Amino acid sequence: MNKKTTTPPVRGPSEHTIRDQVVAAATEYFGYFGYEKTTVSDLAKAIGFSKAYIYKFFDSKQAIGEQICSNCLMSIMDIVNAAVANAPTASEKIRQLFSVLTQSGSDLFFHDRKLYNIAAVAARDKWPSVALYEARLMKLIESILIEGRDCGEFEQQTPLDEATKAVFLVMEPFISPVQLQYNLDTAESAAALLSSLILRSLAP
Repeated sequence: MNKKTTTPPVRGPSEHTIRDQVVAAATEYFGYFGYEKTTVSDLAKAIGFSKAYIYKFFDSKQAIGEQICSNCLMSIMDIVNAAVANAPTASEKIRQLFSVLTQSGSDLFFHDRKLYNIAAVAARDKWPSVALYEARLMKLIESILIEGRDCGEFEQQTPLDEATKAVFLVMEPFISPVQLQYNLDTAESAAALLSSLILRSLAP
């Protein structure tokens, strides 16, 4: 009796690998030529794939940019969360939040302009990745305010949602790359002054 044999399937690059290659090529291209001047055809040529093949993994150029931006913002959020978690008091958490956001944005501007330029486009055009990032920051601010109120560091008269939104609005010039790029020279000192002002307004 002949045994039936099956040929193992040919293993090509995984979907995850292809997506990573597209994102890496896009990051380089967007950095050198700008997000708006780069086409999916440019990316396809750079990677050696057809445009149709790239569209199997991303349905548009913005979807590629979204992935790049999301990765970048998640990295910043990880740094922010770590800094805040290590702060001993709610007041120090506010100071750390201002400081780390400013430092992260400045580092991105000076050391990785490719990502900074994409983040600027995303902020300007209000991409979903930016909206999600801002929502996470708002939730973090709210949790810090609740902690400060529970231990008596912060006043409790202002409605929590109003106080959260106010702190976020004061921080916005250090959150948005579009605004931060015009204030880099004074950003560090401004962040320290404004966090002190916020803390005085939150005092009971």
